[in-house]
Amino acid sequence: MPQPPHSSLQVAAVPAQRVPTRDRDQDAPWHTEAVCRRDEAGLFFAPSKEPTAARLSREEAAKRVCARCPVMVECREHALLQPEPYGVWGGLTAAERRVVLARRRRREVELQKTARTGDSIAAAG
Repeated sequence: MPQPPHSSLQVAAVPAQRVPTRDRDQDAPWHTEAVCRRDEAGLFFAPSKEPTAARLSREEAAKRVCARCPVMVECREHALLQPEPYGVWGGLTAAERRVVLARRRRREVELQKTARTGDSIAAAG
């Protein structure tokens, strides 16, 4: 995924080809195979004061690029783990990533509750 100007990661062009995860060089960083590395970063990051209709159109175009990317899952996980506050990463906008993160947090809380309930039942039995 192209990096915003504040990032130290430099992007360069790579061929747009799908390479199955198991066949990729495991020592190479995932982003070396990102399809977006050859596209303009402006597609993935909003200009200041962008009108809503233009933003939605730009985000859909960015998501189409992501949809054909062989490292979309790795990119998405990177953006969720960082977390990346801006741009389209792994086919998700910043708002969509916030929703995913909130769902993950809720799921973790539920799993912790379930584990505590199971421990209490086992101790009582």
